Order: sequence, then structure tokens, then C-alpha cells
Amino acid sequence: MFAIQNKKIFLLSSLSLVIVSIVLIFTYGLKPSIEFTGGSMLEVSYSNQRPEISEIENSIQNAGFSAVIQPAGESTLIVKTKDIQETEKQELLQALNVNGDMEEISFTSIGPSIGHELKTKAIYSLIIVSIAIILFIAYTFRKVSKPVSSWKYGFVAIITLVHDVVLTAGVFAILGITTGAEVDMLFIVALLTILGLSVNDTIVIFDRIRENIQRNVDQIKPFRLVVGESLKQSYARSLNTSLSTIVVLLALAFFGPESTKMFALTLTFGMFFGTYSSIFLASPLLVQMYEWQKNK
Repeated sequence: MFAIQNKKIFLLSSLSLVIVSIVLIFTYGLKPSIEFTGGSMLEVSYSNQRPEISEIENSIQNAGFSAVIQPAGESTLIVKTKDIQETEKQELLQALNVNGDMEEISFTSIGPSIGHELKTKAIYSLIIVSIAIILFIAYTFRKVSKPVSSWKYGFVAIITLVHDVVLTAGVFAILGITTGAEVDMLFIVALLTILGLSVNDTIVIFDRIRENIQRNVDQIKPFRLVVGESLKQSYARSLNTSLSTIVVLLALAFFGPESTKMFALTLTFGMFFGTYSSIFLASPLLVQMYEWQKNK
């Protein structure tokens, strides 16, 4: 009953975090990668000791290039710049070859039109998945009408999904400011995964609430008590599942390849916010909506 008894604290906390995240997103924005803006990405490796980043940046600037340099491992660098042609690529390679022991690993070039198309498809994917989840919840809880209408379960699920996605994006806005983290297609994939994982936790708790409501046909127990008991019966499962997944994701973020670190980190934050929202936001909000309805 802890989450239900202190529902106003948790609801206000969640609202505050969402507002802060929205302010960060609109103030600083999310840094799009070349997959969305278009550009070129060059990955190089140094057989001996990798030069200092400041030394490489000076060499690139002297050659007339503006680029973002990201270390990848002990001897590898990823260089992102505007869309360049073959002659410019060779000039960039010469600028990167500071100590004469550099080797090109890969080169990727994405035009602005392709970047725009990917951004559009990413937005459509998020919208379609969100609508599919809403329809699924509406269908699943179609026979629940008392004491809370079925559509309110769907509405609460939408609120929790928005909460999880906005908070995760807010964290990425901070990472973009502090570490230069960029939003790419893996970030979108992570958000889509978060939507599925988050709604799964919420539905598990809602389903337990539905079962307990059916046992409480005569409404002997108050609705808040039914919800509290449902949380008590299901929160341990949600926490254990989420914690075991988060441990694996953290291992991937700290010890995995550079290319998937931000993906794993995004999923970690998403899992954390999703678990929090399913326990401390969804159920308290459902009770709050019932009390607003009752007091009318």
C-alpha cells in the first residue's frame, strides 16, 4: 500500500521529472547523428599508441575539416563530418595519420535526403507502435467496467509510456550536453523496445487488478485496497525481472563494443523508468482517477 498511500507524492514527482525533461529537450535538444542529418563516418585504428585527441583535432582543423571525434576502444577512433567525396576523404585520412601508423577500418556516407527519410520513418515507427499498444490494451480490458471504466486503463498506460520515453529522452539530452552523445537509429530501436517492456510491466499489474476486482464482485473492499493488494502480489516479479535485465544491460554498456554502448545505456534508463512507472505511477494514477470520478 506504500505506493497508493503516497500516491500524490509519486504523481507530483513524476510530473516534475517530465516537465524538467521536456525543458531540457526543447532547450538543448537531442543531438542527431549523421543517420538523420546526413554526413560521413570514418573509423580508423592505430597500430601503436593512439595520438592524443587534442593533437588529432588540431591536425584535422589545420586540414580545413570540422568533425566530431569519438574514441572507440584503446586504439580506434570514429570521425563524423559532413558528406565528403573521395578526394576529401583521402585528405582527412592524411590529417588523421598523425604518427604514420593508422589504418582505415570503415567508411560510411549518408546523403541528407536519406537522413531525412530515416528520421521520418523513425517518427512513424514510434507513432504506429504507440497506437498498436493502445488498441491492444483497449481490447484486453474491454470487459472491465467497474469500478473504473476500461478506457481509463488505456489512458493510464499511455501516460506511463509518455513518461518513460520523455524521461529517457531527457537523460539523453543531458548526455548530449555532457558527453556529446548522439541520437541514432539504435536509439529509436531502444525507445521502441522500452515501449514494449514498459507496457508489459504495466499490463501485468493491471491484469492482477482485474483478477482481484472479479473476486471482489460485491465491492466489499475499497478500490484503493484492491489495487494495493494487486501491487503487493506483483511488484516483486516486476522488480526481479527488471533488475536481472538491467544487470545484463549494464554489463553490455560498460564492457560491450563501443557501437552498442549507448543502445544498452538507453535501454537501462528505459527499463528503470518503466519499472518505476508501472509501480509508482500507473496504479496510483488509476486510484486517483477513480477518486476524482467518485467525488464528482
